[in-house]
Amino acid sequence: MKKKTRRLSVIALLLSTAVFTACSAPISTNAISSKGSFNGKEIEAFADPIFAQEMKEYNVNGSNFVVVKDGKVLVNKGYGYADKEKKTLVDKNTVFQIASVSKTFTALAALQLVEQGKMDLDHDINAYLGGMKVPNETETPLTLRSMLSYTTGFDYPDKANFVAPEYVNQDIPMKKFMTEHMPTVVRTPGEAYTYDNFAFLLAGYAIENVSGIPFYKYMENHVFKPLGMNSTSARFTPELLDRMATHYGPDGKPHPTFGHAPTDGPQGSILSTGEDMAKYLTLFQQQGSVNGKQIISKETTKMMQTYSVFANESLPMTTVGGFEGYRNDLMNGYHVVLKGGNMPGHQSLIVLLPEENTAFYMSYNNDTMMSLDIYEALMDHYFPEKKAPETPKYLPLNASEATKYTGTYLNTRFYFLKSNFTYADGNLIMETGTSGTHTLRMINPLLFEDELGNKLAFKKDHKDQIEYFYYTNPNSPDFVSDARKVHTKPAFADVSEESAYKSYIDNLYSLDVISAKSGNHFEPQGTMTQGEFMDALILAHGWYGFPHLIEGNKELTKKGIPGFDRNAVITRQVAAVMIQNLKQAKQASEITLKGDTDAWAANSIIALVSQGIVDPDTKVNDDGTVDFRSKKPLLRQEAGALLDLAFGYYTLPIKH
Repeated sequence: MKKKTRRLSVIALLLSTAVFTACSAPISTNAISSKGSFNGKEIEAFADPIFAQEMKEYNVNGSNFVVVKDGKVLVNKGYGYADKEKKTLVDKNTVFQIASVSKTFTALAALQLVEQGKMDLDHDINAYLGGMKVPNETETPLTLRSMLSYTTGFDYPDKANFVAPEYVNQDIPMKKFMTEHMPTVVRTPGEAYTYDNFAFLLAGYAIENVSGIPFYKYMENHVFKPLGMNSTSARFTPELLDRMATHYGPDGKPHPTFGHAPTDGPQGSILSTGEDMAKYLTLFQQQGSVNGKQIISKETTKMMQTYSVFANESLPMTTVGGFEGYRNDLMNGYHVVLKGGNMPGHQSLIVLLPEENTAFYMSYNNDTMMSLDIYEALMDHYFPEKKAPETPKYLPLNASEATKYTGTYLNTRFYFLKSNFTYADGNLIMETGTSGTHTLRMINPLLFEDELGNKLAFKKDHKDQIEYFYYTNPNSPDFVSDARKVHTKPAFADVSEESAYKSYIDNLYSLDVISAKSGNHFEPQGTMTQGEFMDALILAHGWYGFPHLIEGNKELTKKGIPGFDRNAVITRQVAAVMIQNLKQAKQASEITLKGDTDAWAANSIIALVSQGIVDPDTKVNDDGTVDFRSKKPLLRQEAGALLDLAFGYYTLPIKH
């Protein structure tokens, strides 16, 4: 069995400013072929101890588990508690929020309308929006095909992704909400993969507009009822809420149910049960038909399970159907399509093996990544690797050829995630803040492998230039989206080539964190207000792609600062506290402050300085003493240095 790796909790990335990892203990299995032994009793005998172990390790109170093969339900059962306090057990009728698994249902509904000739996969989506227009800075129309395969090119794919308890009992229409939270297409559609919530929200609105009925009603009438999914809905109902599993955090404590804004969330609002999801899995194994009813055509069923977007020919990414191919290393050489879903307190996963006519499904009531461990155990037991992976042969890479790869790249969804590539000794060197430094050896001119065997694929744009990369490292959030090359902008006229601050200013300018003060002048010796610095800090921090985090982070930056005033000129000590409130750097060495510093700022300054987050004109003496000039106004060039050092990640290896 493959060695277990640490799993990154994506929900933690979405709902907090910290990155949490979970360590998985190896699960002992004896790999066997599914042929002749794939039956309900054997599956339960294998799965029961796996769920018991993993639920204990991940602090999961309750889970359901479904296995369907050849259109027959072999397992449909529950483990543990839907409500631990009330001792209510999970069973096949327990309701869970399936979150982003909803995207596959939305894709199915949209493709129904395509089959009916009411929409076209390759037509400009604006034609189906009833007058609402999607801003597009490219020369290529946005199409349904790009939307259903996560290749829209939106600048902020989570811009309209709002979840909170107060939305459970509200009715928020799609059109007004989407108009107020509309992203812009900034990359050529179809070119780069970015996990995209807005794309499926927009597809749901197109379904609503073209069909002439509300999205939730369309789903009820044309998808759920025909499938016999009588306990499934795209919005909350009293009856489903009454049967819903309690939501728990990873700490085991219950918390409220979260709803969506808008109320109908084609990107993630569906509620369902194990009983109903078994019927959905059967649909794919019976070529779009359930109980004699053809819900979608055989061709569409196949398309939804066939990869159309690749990072490299060996690295499938997405289908036109909302399914994905992340964690290619766990597929054991089989054709597998996946879809996971995360809501605060609920997690779901679908695994389809089309060529084996087999499917797994699970939902459980916390938002850890337990599902990937169970998926791996199931694959290794029933679908073990047919042959050992071949050791790749590496090609030489010279310095001249390496220049087309080198530079800084920014993830197209997680703007905090930056990576820098340089060349050394025949290899590429990748530096990134989430998983450290990696040596990449070239397998072919677009495919590289790191020291752990993780693949990294570079991708070309419509101009045939290397513009993106996709990295499969499971210990980094890179796998949720491509990263795009950052191109240097024209230099500021008033920042000299000899300035010690130039590289920091240029970096932040290229990342759109800071801009000119007037014309093409930066005014490096100018001052900033506390509000101006806060706005730049939020951008440098990199979490501004998630609107529900912005206001909270703004409030956090002000913590511990007496009399915060957006219009007041910012001092160096105020800037240090604001940075540290988001950075949370640990003190790495003994630092003694000289000069005048207020007590409320001292610890923040010491932590940052000890980590090397200090502007070029502030010198740390050999004995660890430093005059931070704490009460002096912060100059714009100093702000550039501090922000780039604090949040550039690759530029400053953090000391531990």
